[in-house]
Amino acid sequence: MTHPIRIARVYDPPDPSDGARLLIDRLWPRGLAKATLRLDDWPVAVTPSADLRRWFHADRTRWVEFVARYRAELDAAPDGVAACLGWCRKGPVTLLTAAQEVERCHATVLRDYLAERLAD
Repeated sequence: MTHPIRIARVYDPPDPSDGARLLIDRLWPRGLAKATLRLDDWPVAVTPSADLRRWFHADRTRWVEFVARYRAELDAAPDGVAACLGWCRKGPVTLLTAAQEVERCHATVLRDYLAERLAD
């Protein structure tokens, strides 16, 4: 059975259907106290590297190349990916990000990457 992998902004209120809530940003979200974010894990190993994040934010038209580079980073982080897959196998997962453009950020890449690994 495949459980859903959702994406939500950290600033949105938790939803009862969230399941495990994983923060997938390398940096802690601005203006958010750690005590207020209901969080199950912060798997920093699966977040884009600082260099990749800066490279992409300098020119958002690099999306296709960003996806390829980020997936290569995920391939190089098997322990972090395995930890996320463990959460996914237990039940629904919500990937939390502070990104404003949720459908064109690393969260969608990670969601798709995890879904592919679960399907294998």
